[in-house]
Amino acid sequence: MRTLADHFLDAEGRGKKGHGLTRIDWLETLDGFDPRAEPECVLSEPGFQRWEGRGALGYITLAAICDAQLADPPAHARVVVAHECFPTGMLGHYVRRLAEGGLVAVLTSTSPPRLGHPEGGPKLASTSPLAIAIPSSDGRPLVSDVSMGRVTYGDVLAGKASEDELVPFGGEHAHKAFALAIALQLLVDALVVDGYGAVLMVARAEGDPVPALRALVPGMRLPGDA
Repeated sequence: MRTLADHFLDAEGRGKKGHGLTRIDWLETLDGFDPRAEPECVLSEPGFQRWEGRGALGYITLAAICDAQLADPPAHARVVVAHECFPTGMLGHYVRRLAEGGLVAVLTSTSPPRLGHPEGGPKLASTSPLAIAIPSSDGRPLVSDVSMGRVTYGDVLAGKASEDELVPFGGEHAHKAFALAIALQLLVDALVVDGYGAVLMVARAEGDPVPALRALVPGMRLPGDA
């Protein structure tokens, strides 16, 4: 499927092998997905949309949501809640598309619990990825895409890390990453209600701050640069 291929190849090209072609074998182990399913927007109001995955892979659902936002941007801002949206892959892939279309975008999602408290105990939150993209008049949006884990689950799937290394990042300051992970987990849970999901905020950009930032650090790589 073209949507999946584009996603995996984008990840490979950005050096994120854990979200690239290694995901194909993993996806084949997942149950409950229908390759013919089409996600659906079940509620659309000014400033808010709710989508159902309807059995589609989260990749497909988020791609459809991005298409919809670009086709009908919000007057000012919109929150989009996606129910039954898993797996989602590299969140930066989606927010970059939105920023290239002129929209500010913030996206987070959930998955099976993979991070525990820094002091131990059961797994309480997903790796709680958070991606933010800011459009730019120079055609190079700033894209920040991070998870709250010291490594990603994709690193585990790719054989680059063990599950024992999948802990909140930060060493002695790991409580900060854990706090963000729990907050993002519960944010999605509060809006999605049950199962895995995603929450997206899109807004029309009123300013153009990225070129000025780049001018302060000429030649230096900023988040999201190739």
